[in-house]
Amino acid sequence: MELDPGRLELRLRREFGGTRGESRVVVRQAVDLAESGQYEADVGAELTNDLVISELEDAPNGTPADRWNWWIGSLEVAYTGYGRFGIQRFRS
Repeated sequence: MELDPGRLELRLRREFGGTRGESRVVVRQAVDLAESGQYEADVGAELTNDLVISELEDAPNGTPADRWNWWIGSLEVAYTGYGRFGIQRFRS
């Protein structure tokens, strides 16, 4: 099962709050990460909606972008090369 951007966006807002713009940028970054193949090569698992939500649930707190950046930071420490998938800003 691959990423479904529309469903992922809805789940992000339902699970973690935040704005529509914030959820959209997280989805764009998730799609870019999946298309890069980097996560699958490093971890050996396909990036899916359920996996993204599960990983973001592990973050201590925050909105979708906060949680995404926490996870991307963890991947950066573990594997390197993930900083480009971080979120610097988004439109509300």
